[in-house]
Amino acid sequence: MYQLVRRLGAVTTVGMFIVLLMGATVTNTGSAQGCGKSWPLCHGKFIPTFAVSTAIEFSHRAVTGIESILIIALAIGAWAQWGRRREIRWLVPLMLFFLFLQAALGALAVKYPTSPEVLALHFGISLTAFASVLLTTVFLYDVRGAERLRNRPLTPGLRGFIWGSLAYLYVIVYLGAYVRHSNASLACTDWPLCQGKAFPGFGGDVGLVFIHRLAAAAGVLVLGGLVLWAARHKQERPDLYRGSILSFGLIILQSLLGALVVFARMDLFSTISHAGGASLLFGAVSYLCYQTLRLPATAAEPRAPATLPLSEPGPVAVGSTASAGRTRT
Repeated sequence: MYQLVRRLGAVTTVGMFIVLLMGATVTNTGSAQGCGKSWPLCHGKFIPTFAVSTAIEFSHRAVTGIESILIIALAIGAWAQWGRRREIRWLVPLMLFFLFLQAALGALAVKYPTSPEVLALHFGISLTAFASVLLTTVFLYDVRGAERLRNRPLTPGLRGFIWGSLAYLYVIVYLGAYVRHSNASLACTDWPLCQGKAFPGFGGDVGLVFIHRLAAAAGVLVLGGLVLWAARHKQERPDLYRGSILSFGLIILQSLLGALVVFARMDLFSTISHAGGASLLFGAVSYLCYQTLRLPATAAEPRAPATLPLSEPGPVAVGSTASAGRTRT
């Protein structure tokens, strides 16, 4: 059962990433109204007549529905096996909460066209949902093994810097989603300059894009600093050191993907890649935060099945521990 739940976690994590990519496809193809204002049906039908935008929106809803079933199954399996652990008591409710919150916001966006601020928040919530599924899977693969690294020494300053990095990264992601939903992505038609200027000002759409670029550049410096700090502790905390290198590599990649969006004039591949890069980056830094949490004082074993098969006792020496264990009532 334990191996099954672990595999389910891996499949669900990949599925959540696919849902994020499909959501980005809906946004970047303008297919959000592909099913009209009907939800959860599509144009009032369970299986609608397909146009291109309808097919994109309907397939996103279908995959999201399958992923919802996987998340619920993972929540049940993780709780049944490891419900005594503090991590699962937090992560399972978070998974379910953000699953339903994400679905509710998606439905509201269909029925009631809303502002770029709310649409950008929807993407941020999707990232949080992805991170909660990812961390649940990390727990399932690390339990009684690599998780012991979490009990090794860690300075409060480094712990605070890691959590602060996640909070700042969320701001960068929100700004990027706001730029996209405000249709301002190509307000600067060059990169890394903006309209040929190093400082184009902070006004209008150009200023909005410029602020996002400045925030992203600062994010590179923040995660670069995290690598240097974690390197000082790589002997006792190799998990944080490797995770910080991965996070730094991903934010560099994300910056290059942002440049690709500009140079490719927002073609579908570039915009979906940019959204996928943001998801992986957020997941990597979320993992670092998870690794800063110390293990519970007593890490409980998985719950035993309700009934255990009986076996015939073999011959044992009188007075042995095994014999005492069998005769105790």
